[in-house]
Amino acid sequence: MFKNYLKVAWRNIRKNRGIFAINIIGLTLGIASCLLIMLFVVDELNYDTFNEKADEIVRVVLKAKIENEDIREAVVMAPVAQTLKEVFPEVLDATRLQKIHNPSISYNKVKFNNTSLAYVDPNFFDVFTMPIIKGTYKNPLDAPYAIVVTEELAFRYFGEEDPIGKSLSLNEESQPYKISAVMKNIPKNAHFHFDAFISMQGLSAANSNSWTQGNFHTYLELEKGASQSDLESKLPGVVEKNMGPQLQEEIGISFAEFSKENPIGLFLQPLTSIHLNSEFTKASSLEEGGDIKYVYIFSAIALFMLLIACINFMNLSTASASKRAKEIGIRKVLGSRRKQLANQFLMESFLATLMAMLFAVVLVAIVLPYFNTISGKELELSYLVTPKLISALLVATLLISLLAGSYPTIFLSSFKPVTALKNKFSGSGRTKGLRSGLVVFQFVISAALILGTLVVNQQMSYIQNKSLGYDKNEILVLRDAYLLGENKRNALKNELLKNSKVAGVSVSGFVPAGPSNNSVSPIYKNGKFIRRSMQYDIDGAYMNVMGMTLLEGRNFSDDFGFEQDKVIINESAVKAFGLGENPLGKSFERATDNGNETVTVIGIVKDFHHESLHKTIEPLIMNYGSAGGLVVRAKTANMKALIADAQQLWNGFNTDEVFSYALLDESYRDTYVAEQKMGTVLNIFAILTILVACMGLFGLVTFTAEQRFKEIGIRKVLGSSVYQIVTMLSKDFLKLIGLSFLVAFPLGYYLMNSWLENFAYHITIKWWFFALAAIFTMLIAFATISYKSLHAALQNPIKSLRTE
Repeated sequence: MFKNYLKVAWRNIRKNRGIFAINIIGLTLGIASCLLIMLFVVDELNYDTFNEKADEIVRVVLKAKIENEDIREAVVMAPVAQTLKEVFPEVLDATRLQKIHNPSISYNKVKFNNTSLAYVDPNFFDVFTMPIIKGTYKNPLDAPYAIVVTEELAFRYFGEEDPIGKSLSLNEESQPYKISAVMKNIPKNAHFHFDAFISMQGLSAANSNSWTQGNFHTYLELEKGASQSDLESKLPGVVEKNMGPQLQEEIGISFAEFSKENPIGLFLQPLTSIHLNSEFTKASSLEEGGDIKYVYIFSAIALFMLLIACINFMNLSTASASKRAKEIGIRKVLGSRRKQLANQFLMESFLATLMAMLFAVVLVAIVLPYFNTISGKELELSYLVTPKLISALLVATLLISLLAGSYPTIFLSSFKPVTALKNKFSGSGRTKGLRSGLVVFQFVISAALILGTLVVNQQMSYIQNKSLGYDKNEILVLRDAYLLGENKRNALKNELLKNSKVAGVSVSGFVPAGPSNNSVSPIYKNGKFIRRSMQYDIDGAYMNVMGMTLLEGRNFSDDFGFEQDKVIINESAVKAFGLGENPLGKSFERATDNGNETVTVIGIVKDFHHESLHKTIEPLIMNYGSAGGLVVRAKTANMKALIADAQQLWNGFNTDEVFSYALLDESYRDTYVAEQKMGTVLNIFAILTILVACMGLFGLVTFTAEQRFKEIGIRKVLGSSVYQIVTMLSKDFLKLIGLSFLVAFPLGYYLMNSWLENFAYHITIKWWFFALAAIFTMLIAFATISYKSLHAALQNPIKSLRTE
């Protein structure tokens, strides 16, 4: 029986090649889209799961609202780890990590840049799964100046030599670090990546008892089955007990009084949620995280793509029912039961789905490298050939064949023999209603995606063209110039100023986009805490080089003598610090390592975006200083030539330091790489979605034209024009597409408005967005319909009437 089902199914597929081709192409695109996005989503959801204790590890984070400033920090104070381990029995272990900023590593006087390092507690390798492949396997960081390197770093530094026991120098410190072990490279789907880990035992800050400041990433290993929420509910008591006395001593008020107006506390975050729930400040995060919203968006797109392809299958199968009416009638007269007919149609559906699945896997293999480029991933097709995923694909094939073939099966097998043999089956009105509803659904998704694409593209255009308060174009950043030493760096600056391509050079490690120094300090006024503020250290040339506007007061200058107790602040700082309408000459205090320091305002700089457009402009203090790298303003748009000149000057100093640079406009664009990826993916899938929907529409128009073949001939004989016939065949479909806009546009507006709310500065969705999306959708649909309608309208009526 099965063999017979298979033979008949194959015969019908060959007989209806056109409809079958449309179904196969639609299902292939739908399934391939699902597979691609599934690979992306699975990769995103599996961050940090390589750790054997992933389900038991949590990160301790700090959340507070102090003087109306929302604080979200992924780092906490030094004593938190040990305190929580001692106080709570469900905490089996606690370990800390502190990133080393701008490290310079040397071996045998050869310097290596672009190396990522971190201090960690000796028990770090007990909590995290970081397999040791050579050297001291147990407790490799027990010694104070021990270092564990990855196999990639070991090969980069030492080639085929054995690295164990070799010594590395960090930032020209006198005490070398001895390599105790080599570990496997950290997997790509981890929320941090370092080339080496150094024992924290030699770090004095690690022994601090302060509960009011600290920057340690702290992880706890909990007992299996321990309740994270129960443990989190006990943390306020620990915070009050330990932070309270220090607050009392530092600012003179009790913890209860302080926290009444300024809620502050420690919270727990599961290790596996860190990557997709990155609500914490960029400065306190180890790496740029993902976004769970994009996982939801892409998953929804994949599901809708598949649904649209299945809808095509259902629509075309039911629409072409009349072609098989006599076949069904004869089978029923000869004794075929409804169940046998249902099995026959399901077999055809299964064959189509199986072929589409095979084609989809081949298509994924072809486009995966391009998808990796777009998404920034390194996905491999091998992910699909694991036993679990092969089983999942087979199950998916069955489910899709049932989803796509269920209604056509029920519909076709329900024909009554007499009406089927007469080719006059009933229920066509209800079937047309269902087909119309499915067409509406398809174009709801298509039009909503087109609207979404327009919004994302306009927002990205807005971001790139928005006035930022500084000029990001033609700025060359030599961030590592400080590695040359002060004398050589200043000599490089002077040589660059002689270059005809250079308009100005500033010494600073702070830039508003891309890698930058980071400094945040508490601000006080008359001894009362106001809020925290970011600080820039700049020289007198900085604002001119960056194209910033000084609204009031003066710039820094050595002509005025000692400038270290003077500051320039932005407009937001004037408001936040309560300095009134005439802030020049007024003073406030900022916290330093040596206590609070009083500073005087000498200038007001126009607000500029020193953080992402996701955030409002925060208060900023500019201090006078000449530390850091070089920021170069070019006179020319030919940045390649300027970079070549800068590199030649750099090499002229006979330094071991590697020349590196960044262009500020590129760094700015990179800030929004996640949004750019989303826009690209939306563009692609919007095109694919409407393509699949239009393929289904083309099939329905083709069938409608075939059904009304004789009617079209009669109308032409009676004088109907080509225009009238095309209008007759098109209007019902265009009405359905117009109806879809009533659902698509409110839905699209709600979803895209929610997305725009992630930006503090964003566009407004205007009426023309909807008009453009509607016109674009209608034009594509009409072009699809018109092609077949014109073909039918131009047929010789004799062909359709000769049998009458």
